[in-house]
Amino acid sequence: MTGAIRSVTNLGCLPNFPVPSSLTSHSLSQGRVRTTPDLMGLKTLIVDDEPIARQILREELEQLDEVEIAGEAQDGTSALAAIHELSPDLIFLDLQMPGLGGFDVIRRIPSGGHIPLVVIVTAYNQYAIEAFKAGAIDYLLKPIGPDRLAQAVERAMKLHARPSAVAEQLAKIQEIADSPIIRTVRKIVARNGAEYLILNTEEVLAFEAEGDLVWIITAKKRYLATQSLKLIQEKLQNTSFRRIHRKALVNIDHIRKMSTLSSQRWLITLSNSQEFIVSKRQARNVRQLLNL
Repeated sequence: MTGAIRSVTNLGCLPNFPVPSSLTSHSLSQGRVRTTPDLMGLKTLIVDDEPIARQILREELEQLDEVEIAGEAQDGTSALAAIHELSPDLIFLDLQMPGLGGFDVIRRIPSGGHIPLVVIVTAYNQYAIEAFKAGAIDYLLKPIGPDRLAQAVERAMKLHARPSAVAEQLAKIQEIADSPIIRTVRKIVARNGAEYLILNTEEVLAFEAEGDLVWIITAKKRYLATQSLKLIQEKLQNTSFRRIHRKALVNIDHIRKMSTLSSQRWLITLSNSQEFIVSKRQARNVRQLLNL
């Protein structure tokens, strides 16, 4: 293939083109056309700088009814354009590409709106494979066997039915991309109505538990978290987040003022003017962190 992006068909790939009701889904395999929306496969993008590798992967995927190939990209730049244009459900992404590599693409995948699943395809970098294993990220080692490919697609189908799991998967893989060996950047999955967003911890001011719910507080908005406050605290160990109360975890980088309420009680004011009371149990630790 010579073009950077190749679509399955001219129908349905661009939102401005109407799609006849009889062609709600397509498949290149043997010219088959599915006419039932329920049989629609995962809209899939193949990203690899090697034409032969793309062709082999496409031919293997065409044998799977769970997959609907939406397009191909031959480098990182065209991959990002294809992600924006096609909004794929599933991306098979090669790591080793000239220019923008696979890790660069991962860092730039939009963290809001339609979030895709990512399956890493690699022939090298054993350290990366080990990181993907540790982070429960799926990967395929070249040359790809049909059974292993089918397993990856099956797993993708199961995750696709759970939007929160899709967002968690992208958050994990972006953490690895930000620091492949030592994770210094954390990602937090936030829920806003029916949408899931991925936030950098730097933009989070605090987490606040309210019954069974946990709120993520940013400078201008609150979102629902997808994990308990205990799990969030464990994830954010060795970061700037500290427990100030059994129901609150705050980013000390966003503390703007501490006022005494009593000899053992403090009032914290964050950069968005929101206030939290520090419990007696945590007051000493917070003062030490702030050198007060």
